[in-house]
Amino acid sequence: MAERQRGEAPEDRKPQSDEARSAFTPPLGVPLPPPPEDEHPTSEFAVPEGIAPELPGEPEGSAFTLPAGAVAPDSSITQTNLLPGYTPPHGAPKVSLTKDTPWQDRMRTMLRMPVGERPAPERAAKQDEPGPPVPRVLDLTLRIGELLLAGGEGAEDVEAAMFGVAHAYGLHRCEPTVTFTLLTVSYQPSLVDDPVTANRTVRRRGTDYTRLDAVFRLVHDVTSQGLTLEEAYRRLAEIRRNRHPYPGWALTAASGLLAGAASMLVGGGLVVFLAAAAGAMLGDRLAWLASGRGLPEFYQFVAAALPPAAMGVALSALHGYVDVQASAVITGGLFALIPGRALVAGVQDGLTGYYITAAARLLEVGYLIAGIVCGVLIVLYGGVHIGGATLNPEAALERVERPGVQIVAAMLLSFAFALLLQQERHSVWVATLNGGVAWVVYGALADTAGLDPVPATAISAGLVGLFGQLLSRYRYASALPYVTAAIGPLLPGSAVYFALLNFAKNELNTGIASLTKAAALALAIAIGVNLGSEMARMFLKVPGEAAGRRAAKRTRGF
Repeated sequence: MAERQRGEAPEDRKPQSDEARSAFTPPLGVPLPPPPEDEHPTSEFAVPEGIAPELPGEPEGSAFTLPAGAVAPDSSITQTNLLPGYTPPHGAPKVSLTKDTPWQDRMRTMLRMPVGERPAPERAAKQDEPGPPVPRVLDLTLRIGELLLAGGEGAEDVEAAMFGVAHAYGLHRCEPTVTFTLLTVSYQPSLVDDPVTANRTVRRRGTDYTRLDAVFRLVHDVTSQGLTLEEAYRRLAEIRRNRHPYPGWALTAASGLLAGAASMLVGGGLVVFLAAAAGAMLGDRLAWLASGRGLPEFYQFVAAALPPAAMGVALSALHGYVDVQASAVITGGLFALIPGRALVAGVQDGLTGYYITAAARLLEVGYLIAGIVCGVLIVLYGGVHIGGATLNPEAALERVERPGVQIVAAMLLSFAFALLLQQERHSVWVATLNGGVAWVVYGALADTAGLDPVPATAISAGLVGLFGQLLSRYRYASALPYVTAAIGPLLPGSAVYFALLNFAKNELNTGIASLTKAAALALAIAIGVNLGSEMARMFLKVPGEAAGRRAAKRTRGF
């Protein structure tokens, strides 16, 4: 009966199977609706007859568009800048970054963009050229990042360099990630393809700013001159094979010159200069011996701190025969050991948002300072309680103002520091002058104007960071060779010594106060250097970067 009501199905119609039936099948006795016409399939979204379809090419509307006939309060305000936080309906504006600007600025701009809004690589591909060799490009990117991170470069600049290399070879959907010891880069060809990820671990660190400058030049040539992969690999191999520019004996002599200049900076004379230099050179050789035996860096710093402290205690025990300032000898030796480079890099990573790397760097600084403390305290405790040495912190705190001698000593200290960092010869003289300027500014603020040492140190370090960033932009190089050695005269060597001496004499409150002052001076140096660099980037904008530097949105505790 149901078949008679439905009627016979057409011959070309496929009969329904059991799986096609559902709970919505009409009951017996109820006719089915007529089947749709196969020749003219329609849907509920089809335009009814008699209504003209919408013309193509009409711009997409928005709920924030003003009604027809309405006039905006200010005709200069458009829909795009009324809502800068939303993507315009016609897409994000094209960002044009010229190659006349440093690659660091160009790559930082693109790193802060979402992946979908980054401009495609400017390298024009040939018709018969295959796609980029992804594994080789990722390997080259990781090797360059490894050299930069091992050389002490900040995490932000390492990520910018890695992204610049990958972007130059056609991998524009690339995401580099840098931590203290691990480099990772991930590339996804499209939204439907599987990503390709590679990583590399940094196990050995070494201070060689000559190699760092060479890597920066390589990244500049890759991003601006279009080097092939073979040329980039060849230059990278040459950089890794290059020997250090200065021999071992020159580094030992530079360590002694640094300690002697630091002792003159805090009021020492010729005898103090020679004693501090001899102690620092002996400590440097002991540290090399510990390194050759495979001891960790903590014990190397313990060994390096022993001879300068022993030299100062010995001169103090001979106070009836030799009238020298023993505290200046120990302070000079501490200047040569304080890890100012790692401290500045750690605070800079924290200020730029790389908190994991910053925490690891600062923890490393803490361990190295603990090694210095252990080495000096062993000698001071033995000298004060066993040897009868008379080390008086109150007498040592008296400042001796010798502007001419101190300026020369500050420049010698920066010069020796630059040699220890293995800098190129042309940057050694620039860093030396920068260190002299920093000490002149500090002396004018702290001694002449009577400003507190902490803000005076921050202002001087800010000028060092500003000049270093300007010089690095001019030479398309890293800012570290122009900054790290120049902050040498500002390091809190005397505050650290006085804290350790008070600890050795069981005067904990005074020692903690001196150690807090040393920490405040160290943070002032690091923040000042970073602020000076950021000021240079803020006033020297990148052409085509209309929106400026966008910071991440932070919560405020809720």
